[in-house]
Amino acid sequence: MEKFFDQPGSPEWSARRAGCFNASDAAAMLACHPTKTRTALLDQLHTGIDPEFSDYVQKRVIDPGHRIEELARPIAEEIMGDDLQVLAGSLAVPGLSRPLGASLDGIDFMESEHWECKSMNDELRAALPHEGRDSHQHNDARMLPKDKRVQLEQQLMVNDKAKRTLFTAARFDKAGNVEEERHCWYYSDPALRAEILAGWKQFDADLKTYVPAAAVEKVVAEPVEALPAPVVQVTGQIALQDNFKVFEQRLRDFLENKLIRKPTTDQDFADLDGQIKAMKSARESLKAAEAQMLAQVQPVDQAKKTKDMLDKLLQQNVKMAEDLLTAEKDRRKLEIVTAGAAALKAHIDGLNTRLGKPYMPAIPADFGGAVRGLKSLTSMEDKVSGELARAKIAAHEVADRIDANLKYLRENAKDYAALFPDTAQIVLKATDDLQALATSRIAQHQAAEQKRLDDERARIRAEEQAKAEKEAREKLAAEQAEAKRLADEAAALNSQIQASIKDADPDDAIAPLLGEISKVAHELSSDLIASAAIKTAQVLPLSRPAAPQADTGARVKLGDINASIAPLSITADGLAALGFPHVATEKAAKLYRAADLSDIYAAMVRHIEAVQAKAAA
Repeated sequence: MEKFFDQPGSPEWSARRAGCFNASDAAAMLACHPTKTRTALLDQLHTGIDPEFSDYVQKRVIDPGHRIEELARPIAEEIMGDDLQVLAGSLAVPGLSRPLGASLDGIDFMESEHWECKSMNDELRAALPHEGRDSHQHNDARMLPKDKRVQLEQQLMVNDKAKRTLFTAARFDKAGNVEEERHCWYYSDPALRAEILAGWKQFDADLKTYVPAAAVEKVVAEPVEALPAPVVQVTGQIALQDNFKVFEQRLRDFLENKLIRKPTTDQDFADLDGQIKAMKSARESLKAAEAQMLAQVQPVDQAKKTKDMLDKLLQQNVKMAEDLLTAEKDRRKLEIVTAGAAALKAHIDGLNTRLGKPYMPAIPADFGGAVRGLKSLTSMEDKVSGELARAKIAAHEVADRIDANLKYLRENAKDYAALFPDTAQIVLKATDDLQALATSRIAQHQAAEQKRLDDERARIRAEEQAKAEKEAREKLAAEQAEAKRLADEAAALNSQIQASIKDADPDDAIAPLLGEISKVAHELSSDLIASAAIKTAQVLPLSRPAAPQADTGARVKLGDINASIAPLSITADGLAALGFPHVATEKAAKLYRAADLSDIYAAMVRHIEAVQAKAAA
């Protein structure tokens, strides 16, 4: 906070206030001030001309307010236990063309507590039901009118060192004795602070494009030229003397040339209302003339017919003018309400353009309720303007939340776009809720994808194992058949040799040689049979793949795997060839799922078995 110690009301003080969005104007900015409109504040800050107060307001409102502050200050110092000084300050806020300003009735030495004083009235009396010096212990500041809470909140926003504000409402007699005092402690309201900040940002944007409306003088109906009062006199000879012809001429001229047919402004509506009253008064004058005439003579049929015709003419036009007045007021009211709704739609369309897609939901705005019961077009336009500003602020809050959610999805879920077909709905969630939802969906998807990969690897390993075993069995069968053939041939040869030995002469020198040959053939046959048995044993698998294990999150390094199989070793490419690519890296180290270790060992054994089978072949 930038501090200013200028005397309140001094030219320096006024000059500093002129360059700020002040706490005393925050209620008008939020359209919750009891007397000052948002449009009036736009006019004031656009022109730079502060409102001038009449002598009456100065003497009856402003001066007594300063006197109450002076008289109540010692009371506040007693409650707060410290001397109070007057202080003004400002706080620059990103996104605002002007700093936020605040003028404090009082602040303690440590600048940790504020004091704000107001003149007692019925509204404050109702909000602070407990009276007396210690009433701050019982009254709840949350019951204060919103315009007061808004001012207190912005003061705490400007001086963020302060934690609370003592609010005082008091009344004193002429001698300066306290007649009534009520107090409460106000503590910061984060929601209200956010509303104020968003409100000033929208007000700042509106101020940059603001075009003041043409000055409108106070509407006063123009005097309506009264129609001549009908006069009827009846002589003793039943001669009628009347001015109906003159009355008719004046009436028709009024209806044709002066009666307003298409009111458009507040002035027109007021004038037409006066004309309706004048025509009603003329009807009453006609009725009075009729009564006057009939009191003098009965057989005046023609005069009565003329009177009835004129009265009917007036009646018809009174009804027409009244209907026109009502219809035009309703039409203009509808135009104002429709313009507010159109402006809100245009604002929301602009926000959707900023977001890139029509993510914005419907923003509730009660423009019809805002103008209910109002008579003047000016008051209707001002109320609609205030409701439009409120709706724009709410729309900005929603758009900012959508923007933050979209940014989170782009940064953290860009590879999982298919998981968010309902993006348009979920971006409306609170940011924390959306992040939790996105994290949950991604985690579930990753778990399902990991299970799919695990199942696929298990299927491939099983197929490879089955294929290898089949090939080994087929090769074994062929080798066994070949070994049997060779053994049969060796047995046949041995039989032939044995027969030759029987037929040979024992003294013949070849007999011993035949015996040796028989011995060799027998041994060869035995060796072939044994070799087939060994190969059968060699192709039997030493291990089979187990069911895939769930990922626990634990990781092991390639170096740890090699250490566990020493003196053997394997590379990352080797593990990938076995169906186990690394799942992460840590600096230069390749990391693998600890849950896959048993499958990795089994795959290594199966590979060695396959190599062994090839070598045995």
